[in-house]
Amino acid sequence: MSDGTREVRRVRALFISDVHLGMRPTRIHQLIDFLRWHEAETIYLVGDIIDGWRLAKAWHWPAEYHQLVEVFLDKALAGTRIVVLPGNHDEFLREYLGTYFGEVEVVDRTIHTTAQGKTYVVIHGDQFDVVVAHAKWLAHVGDWAYRAALRLNIAVNWVRRRMGLTYWSLSAWAKHKVKNAVSVIGRFEEALTLEARDSGADGVICGHIHYADMHERLGIHYVNTGDWVESCTAVCETDEGVLELIRWTEAPLPRKPRRLRLRRAPAAPGQ
Repeated sequence: MSDGTREVRRVRALFISDVHLGMRPTRIHQLIDFLRWHEAETIYLVGDIIDGWRLAKAWHWPAEYHQLVEVFLDKALAGTRIVVLPGNHDEFLREYLGTYFGEVEVVDRTIHTTAQGKTYVVIHGDQFDVVVAHAKWLAHVGDWAYRAALRLNIAVNWVRRRMGLTYWSLSAWAKHKVKNAVSVIGRFEEALTLEARDSGADGVICGHIHYADMHERLGIHYVNTGDWVESCTAVCETDEGVLELIRWTEAPLPRKPRRLRLRRAPAAPGQ
């Protein structure tokens, strides 16, 4: 890095989850910027990339969504393997499990092997959420509460910006402070690490709970990619086989971003 600029980072794999296309408060511009500065042999989209729950109620698909889709398609055409692992919000994609669309494949779960030979179960994680599995109506109530918190957060952070303060997440604060939320996260982590252990893997990489973390407290390497609604977090595997949690909002902004060549749709006859 020199003169305040950043070179494109090339890694073995990227793991991204919980983008929630269709939910209005999302960080799509930040994700597009992140993808401009990262090239990977494989990109795992670990669930809830599209928010089918929201789109079924109110269609919201602005121009930046098209741009994000084109970024992924351009990477696939350039040779990047893209693996889509549906979550509960884009569960309609589970009808296409085992399907290949060029370099894009759709699977429920997979095993990723690092350059060091370590194996990781890659899965969204909603399959191990008791509320989602057995009381879907309650999951929708939780989704409504989460969106309400996001709307409140917009007002709170407008005031914070006027005061010269940085972004603050109400939902992240609640997950840290509310005892029941901490307990739910703990049970989720236990369930996923047990699944990895039963599968004979060294670790698990998941999403779902919008809480980015990496640890080995339970004897298995637990990795959660976080989200692109608030956190702007992803996980990468370096060429050396090391997994890193990236918080893109904490990364320095480059002066000269690399431009992506986006494909244009062919003009209609007569135009």
